[in-house]
Amino acid sequence: MPSPQTILVLSLRYFGDVLLATPLIRTLRHAYPKAQVDALLFAGTEGMLEGNTDVRRVVTVPERPSSSEQRALVRKLWRQYDLAVIAETGDRPHLYGWIAARHRMGLLPPQLGKRWWKHRLLAQGVTTTASEPRLQAYAHLSRAMGLDYQPGLVVPTAGTSAKQLRDWLGFDPAKVRYAVLHLAPRFRYKRWNAHGWRELISWLRQRGFQVVVTGGNAQAEREYVEQVLGGSANEVVNLSGRLRFAQTADLLRSAALYVGPDTATTHLAAACSTPTLALYGPTDPGIWGPLPHGGLDLPYARSAPLQRRGNALLLQESSLPCVPCQQEGCERRRESYSACLDLMRAERVIEAAQRLLSQASA
Repeated sequence: MPSPQTILVLSLRYFGDVLLATPLIRTLRHAYPKAQVDALLFAGTEGMLEGNTDVRRVVTVPERPSSSEQRALVRKLWRQYDLAVIAETGDRPHLYGWIAARHRMGLLPPQLGKRWWKHRLLAQGVTTTASEPRLQAYAHLSRAMGLDYQPGLVVPTAGTSAKQLRDWLGFDPAKVRYAVLHLAPRFRYKRWNAHGWRELISWLRQRGFQVVVTGGNAQAEREYVEQVLGGSANEVVNLSGRLRFAQTADLLRSAALYVGPDTATTHLAAACSTPTLALYGPTDPGIWGPLPHGGLDLPYARSAPLQRRGNALLLQESSLPCVPCQQEGCERRRESYSACLDLMRAERVIEAAQRLLSQASA
């Protein structure tokens, strides 16, 4: 095909997945500098591309669209693009890609039964494996397309001023050291225990840090933050539910430390060069570990007590033989508990935080 003038990248998953797709978008932008690159995302995740100059426009679709919304999207997409690049293996991205463009390239699932019809829709497809990191799959796809892959996440920005930061925090971040804690991931099975968070907050306050809490606006997330902070006598700045992702990224850039579970904000912190302590439970870090600023010099092991990669330090309860199980908690559902995170002691997290802070100041 000739050089495309319009390209649609389809990434229909969660916030972290959109962030992980930014190197692929940048690769296309570099390869075709005259092309206009758009992205198709689930409604609500578009904030991860705020301030991203590689993208002309973001098209959104509800995660569960009605029939009328589906029809409206088909009319909007129908053959509007020269090329569709499908960044996920699911059915809907492949169908939308076929609707949007005559030429399509993208990722294919490892299962033959789910792959055959998608393969027929693509001019170039790359089959993923269950254990392959998504960024590695994007690198393979780029090379299969004959493109020079551009590694490194593109972090969103809201262009937040120093005054806006002071107004949010109630102190001058240029003069006061602060740590950002993300207490509540989107799904219950990725949560660390409330007692551990309280112990960590107390330790940080004793060391002179201001503690800033971030989080989503979902009711379950807000309730968990209130549960944790309600049992703590320490004063914190609670920004949970108040910031967009791009504003959160601007906040993270000045933080002395970030601590959080397997969630998009943890990936964001690592990409912002912030000293990042990631608390992992069921998730395999070999596939979904946070990418530090500057990229990985060594892949994450599937299971290890402590793994340092650049500005990121990843902690697991690796004494349990089931870690990581790659399941949705011990009850195999999103609202399940995870024993590996419930058993992770505050002393281990505090020791890891101390190590990260010492290395960052060295």
